[in-house]
Amino acid sequence: MQRHRIPWHEKHKGQLFCDGSSDDIIGLLLRECEAGGVQRWQPCRAEAVRAAAGGGFELDTSRGGVRAARLVVATGGLSIPKIGASDFGYRLARQFGLKVVEPRPALVPLTFDAEAWAPFAALSGLSLPVRIAAGSGAGRGEFLEDLLFTHRGLSGPAILQISTYWRPGTPIRIDFTPSLDLGKVLVDAKAGSRRLLANALAEHLPRRFTEAWLVRAGKNGDLPISECRDRDLAELATGLRRWTLTPDGTEGYKKAEVTVGGVDTRELDSATLQSRRRPGLHFIGEVVDVTGWLGGYNFQWAWASAAACARSLRSGAVG
Repeated sequence: MQRHRIPWHEKHKGQLFCDGSSDDIIGLLLRECEAGGVQRWQPCRAEAVRAAAGGGFELDTSRGGVRAARLVVATGGLSIPKIGASDFGYRLARQFGLKVVEPRPALVPLTFDAEAWAPFAALSGLSLPVRIAAGSGAGRGEFLEDLLFTHRGLSGPAILQISTYWRPGTPIRIDFTPSLDLGKVLVDAKAGSRRLLANALAEHLPRRFTEAWLVRAGKNGDLPISECRDRDLAELATGLRRWTLTPDGTEGYKKAEVTVGGVDTRELDSATLQSRRRPGLHFIGEVVDVTGWLGGYNFQWAWASAAACARSLRSGAVG
């Protein structure tokens, strides 16, 4: 990045972003390909692949037949089909006997039943920081990120992150005041105060959200907080700190930034990304069952796996 003079910045937790646009990265890759003498066929469609007699592979393409001793599959996942995503890489892996972990969309907004979500649909566009968790045991994920309400459900970095850990039919857990002991704050606010409950709560959360939540919780926001029972305030705080809800789905591959699943990593040599079953066949990038967080981690995997594979090709190493 520095050599190509592409400015970038780091957000929290090591997330790296370009100051400009993705065109800067595309330009970098094209210049590197040109410097490396890479021959690019664009457009070109791979239509079929088969093992060649005597070793290697034969490809049928829209620009004619190709024969190669080594084949590197970097076809990506199913995310964002409008840019050409397909299951070609998975079908190719299965063709040669490799196991494929069932793909599903990830880094994707979550949706909810329209009737159940109706009280929150009006909050579309509202964002606030939360702690969010999903899954259990080794499959548990937890993040402190911003959450965004949408007409159909939830999005924002918090939801995109947790979607990787969420499984259909299971709940997610949200804490709307992760840096605050809300129960204690509300009880303490009773002393000598004539503030309304809604106003006291709005000191710590967006007012639009506060009003919708009080309606959902069946609480009278116009009641002076000094007249609220401690147990009612504790119940209100617990609901806000431990909201558990079950999505009915996601926005799907059209909105997913990555795909979870793909070629099983146990099928590949970790140093060369070569198939353990078929010498000369390599899988790199998102077509492999490796998924990272937001902030450049998936790009890093794509480039790191490509570099490892390329070095093995250059050296002639066999995994």
